[in-house]
Amino acid sequence: MNANTVYDFKTHSLSGTAVDLAQYRGKVLLIVNTASKCGFTPQYEGLEAVYRQFRDQGVEVLGFPCNQFGGQEPGNAEEIGAFCEKIYSVTFPLFAKIDVNGDDADPLYRYLKQAAPGLLGSEAIKWNFTKFLVRKDGTVYKRYAPQTKPEELIADIRKLLDA
Repeated sequence: MNANTVYDFKTHSLSGTAVDLAQYRGKVLLIVNTASKCGFTPQYEGLEAVYRQFRDQGVEVLGFPCNQFGGQEPGNAEEIGAFCEKIYSVTFPLFAKIDVNGDDADPLYRYLKQAAPGLLGSEAIKWNFTKFLVRKDGTVYKRYAPQTKPEELIADIRKLLDA
């Protein structure tokens, strides 16, 4: 598939419903591969705070659970959803568990990695909670390392909202 923006992709919600990412057209997106049993899992709190602060201004946080790093997202969809809701009061959209690297990498993540390579041009996702900030036109603005806290992205989010 030859995609030009994230809006060219379709995926599935955590509950299994088909989701066309074109529904987010015109919004700033923060796309994150997540896990429930990771050292960075507390970032769910920061992601939710960013979502609550900016959702009315046109920002969406999209969480994609992934079990490729140390088996840190072993649960099924129901378990993942319950954990995120109960422990971190997550209200931003969560999607079906995906692979972000390798032969079975989700097409959206293939696009994100190509559009914003990591350190030294590497496309591979290194760990859970790698973040991609996407402009309103659906193109990738920047990639952030797992240790970058969601609140550290606020200046960039504001910049994209004002663009």
